[in-house]
Amino acid sequence: MCGIAGIYSRGTTAVSRELLLEMGGEIQHRGPDGVGLYLDELFGMVNTRLSIVDLAGGDQPLANEDRRFWVMQNGEIYNSPELQAELEELGHCFATRCDTEVLVHAYEEWGCDSLNRLNGAFAFAIWDRQKKELFLARDRLGIRPLFIAQYGQDLVFASECKSILRHPQAVRKIDPVGLHETFSLWGMAPEQTSFPGIRELSPGHFMRVDASGIVEETCWWDLCFAGATDGRQESEEDLADELRDILYSSTRLRLRADVPVAVYLSGGLDSSLTAAMVRQVSDTPLHSFAVSFADPLFDERIYQEQMARELNTDLQSVNIHGPEIAQVFPEVVWLSEKPLLRTAPAPLLLLSRAVRSKGYKVVLTGEGADEVLAGYNIFREAKVRRFWARQPESELRPLLLRRLYPYLAQNLGRAEAFTRAFFRKKLTDVGDPLYSHQIRFQNSGRMQQLLRRSLRDDLAGMTSPQERLLQRLPQGFNDFTPLGKAQYLEIKTFLQGYLLHSQGDRMLMGNSVEGRFPFLDYRVAEFAARLPDRLRIRGLNEKYLLRKAAAPLLPKNIATREKRPYRAPILKAFVGPNAPEYVHDLLSPGSIDQAGLFDVQVTAALVKKCVNNLEKGVSETDEMALVSVISTMLLSQLFVSRPKHCSPARACKIVIGNRQVLPE
Repeated sequence: MCGIAGIYSRGTTAVSRELLLEMGGEIQHRGPDGVGLYLDELFGMVNTRLSIVDLAGGDQPLANEDRRFWVMQNGEIYNSPELQAELEELGHCFATRCDTEVLVHAYEEWGCDSLNRLNGAFAFAIWDRQKKELFLARDRLGIRPLFIAQYGQDLVFASECKSILRHPQAVRKIDPVGLHETFSLWGMAPEQTSFPGIRELSPGHFMRVDASGIVEETCWWDLCFAGATDGRQESEEDLADELRDILYSSTRLRLRADVPVAVYLSGGLDSSLTAAMVRQVSDTPLHSFAVSFADPLFDERIYQEQMARELNTDLQSVNIHGPEIAQVFPEVVWLSEKPLLRTAPAPLLLLSRAVRSKGYKVVLTGEGADEVLAGYNIFREAKVRRFWARQPESELRPLLLRRLYPYLAQNLGRAEAFTRAFFRKKLTDVGDPLYSHQIRFQNSGRMQQLLRRSLRDDLAGMTSPQERLLQRLPQGFNDFTPLGKAQYLEIKTFLQGYLLHSQGDRMLMGNSVEGRFPFLDYRVAEFAARLPDRLRIRGLNEKYLLRKAAAPLLPKNIATREKRPYRAPILKAFVGPNAPEYVHDLLSPGSIDQAGLFDVQVTAALVKKCVNNLEKGVSETDEMALVSVISTMLLSQLFVSRPKHCSPARACKIVIGNRQVLPE
């Protein structure tokens, strides 16, 4: 696990070593164990290493036998031992046991097709010295980030935007289109980041670059959900056994490391099953970590402690109070590099800090299960709305929403009015490809009113985020079942656009911890996508087949426990007597006006509403709006008005052309 950055120049001046080391310095939190530098006239790349496999021999860059191909990687190839054995049988000679070296030999042997043989979470760069060609690739589901920009003659790439922003031609401003995407879809499309001119290489894509520029950018993998008649037809029992076997295999692979591996234990189904499987396939001591909250509304400690007893694991709980969230939030924004709508990443940053303080570099988590196996309310909500749409005037059908949102049953009169005013929007537009997410998109879209009028006017003349999302849908999308469509949208918007960036990779790597996600093994995702809908959601019971597969391994109350969305306190963290001074400064009319992003009066009204309702509380939308303003203002401060710069990295391994030289 590491960070990478590089420049391919089509100009006449050699790539600057100093600039590459500055770029490496910005991502040294991703890899504090060593820095590698590769220079070849108009091409150069830098790597910051987190040593996990082959601790002594795995420093990057690494090359093939004749030193034609050179590689740097951010991530891990979990099936590298099997691939190395296969490549050795084909005549390849390896200098290390490092999984990164497998990439360069595999590319030499199979070219782009080597990607289909990889099981891992990765973003890597391979330089072909002979053809002067750069090959960039990213894992199937976008677990590891890779950003790209073109400045004049330079193509620049890096694991994080902050590295690219060190380029002298980078534009340091907040791109309103990124705000528009976030405030509509909860995340940004790969084509968009917070900063003008910087984009992602899309998940499951590769790119080839030569002296003429980008010559190819291709999707090499995407998830294809079953249609109404072509899902798996085996018995529930057989499919549950198969799912369990795949998860066992996925877990075993993700335990491969030359350092100890820990687990996260939230107390929910996904993390509990992950920890239980680790216990089943490994006989080493199991250390687990969990977030708990002083506020009982968010706390799940009772289930975490139950699972710790069941698994005989040493559990360390990090107890979070509201003020701690606000204190760490600037660092959260600096790491995530994007506006946030929730504070949920903050406790996870504090949790990874605890993991690292105990000497762990690797942790397994339950991330991804809800997306690939249909665990979120948004999927069940869409199912209820489609059922209701068949009889739009029914008074009974919308009452099913109480199963998802129990507060609706607390006041039946108010509930009826609420459902008709809120969930009925576009109820009968069941042919809309975005049907499952329209309630979310419309609700979060209210935050557009926070933006300054001039920005809103400019954005009004552009293609909307929803229309851009429609343009990105794959050719076979209309053949997916309604649930398959909803899951695909959730993976592309929430999982890839927010969760893996802002709660997964970034909050772990902020403390130099590699996260591994058994549920995001591509075999799990592909298996789940071919299941009939009834085995993902049975009635209104989410993750039906996963619960069946988990039943032999978990206590009944955990295996059958209703999904509880992970949340963290917002209002009392940022408003009231315990709010930190920086929040008051950011939200002052002068600061809002100077940043030029938000409407001063609308923002002031939001802040006043939050202050006046500190004890009673405000709506989820208002809380999200508050977080969006604070996070965007921090983003502007940290990257634009008062940019935070890290010191340049110092290389411990330098290769020029194909010759290793001593570091200066």
